[in-house]
Amino acid sequence: MTEPDLATELRHEFAEQLAAEGKLPAQWRDAVEAVPRHECTPAFYVPNDAPGITTYVPITPKLVGDEAWLRRVYSDETLITQFDGRDIDWSDPQPISGASPTSSSTLPSLVVQMLDALDGDDESTVTEYGTGTGYSTALMCHHFGPEKITSVETDSGVADRARAALDRCGYAPRLITGNGLAGADRTEPADRTIATMGVRGIPWAWVRETAPGGLVVATLRGWLRSLGLVRLVVEDGQHATGQFIAAEPGFMMARQQEAPTNLGMLPADDDGKTRETAHGPGVLRMPDSGFVAQLAMPNARTFDMAGDDGRMRTFVLDAANESFAVLSEDGDGWSVREGGPVSLWGEVEQSLALWYAAGAPATTEFGVSVEPDRQLIWLENAAEGPSWRLPIAPGS
Repeated sequence: MTEPDLATELRHEFAEQLAAEGKLPAQWRDAVEAVPRHECTPAFYVPNDAPGITTYVPITPKLVGDEAWLRRVYSDETLITQFDGRDIDWSDPQPISGASPTSSSTLPSLVVQMLDALDGDDESTVTEYGTGTGYSTALMCHHFGPEKITSVETDSGVADRARAALDRCGYAPRLITGNGLAGADRTEPADRTIATMGVRGIPWAWVRETAPGGLVVATLRGWLRSLGLVRLVVEDGQHATGQFIAAEPGFMMARQQEAPTNLGMLPADDDGKTRETAHGPGVLRMPDSGFVAQLAMPNARTFDMAGDDGRMRTFVLDAANESFAVLSEDGDGWSVREGGPVSLWGEVEQSLALWYAAGAPATTEFGVSVEPDRQLIWLENAAEGPSWRLPIAPGS
């Protein structure tokens, strides 16, 4: 069996596997079976399984052989192709530790879930933000036709490689290199808009360049965690509303919205006022309560550090307003030491109280409203229910 024949066989086996697991919508099966993902991922990294600091190991045909490489390509796995915004020397790739992935071919089951959420038809035009390796772009080209697809990528090197990959796949969509948060400079609005990177708030340009009645599918996330996948209906050019349709998809943050490298000043041991709290740092790490905590303090970040007494403390810092909260074990409970203009942990406590009062609903029970100068996540009722503001995306 030749390598191309093996790739075709593995694609069909992969599609069958995803379908059997309920992860492949029927209308997208043909695209998954047809699009050669290996053309978009000729070399990539995957995390190893060793304990400790995550180490990423390279996978190329030369290093592992054609068959092992192809079997890894045609699996439901995210394949990483860039770290820290820097290109990789594929002539001699080495294991990588202590780095942050910045481009990848995302988990195919998540990709097709998002594509299915577009609910497009044969006439739909689509704008994609985050071309990446070009795999999702290729799936849409096969499904809708390449003349219907516009894709925007912020990284010029990534964009060049995606263009070459799409050419090898036989597709020639409209490709743009630039800041996708500012839109795609469309002369006519698209019927559908999709983003394959996380954003802190929906850029208004995405709404502005989507036709009334059209859909926007994107991932909202914060500096603490991913919030979830949202689908919005563009109503009249001034409003878009919708809801979360899935929790915690693992897309990388848009580079223009990554957290500042500087966490801000650490509080001294005698800064702030200490009080008891019913909630320890565990609420930040649980999926549903962590979602609510992220809404409560959108500009905060957190880390653990041992104090002079050897006990671990959880620091919550907001560099935007220099507020802080430090959580410490206090007997069988917790205490919090707070300072700055905003009671960070108080915001978390209040939001959790509202959430519990509503019956601790899942992420998919939350709605989203987007206007040019205001974005809200809300429960029960957009006008009167509990709500939280999202940051307005810069550059849009």
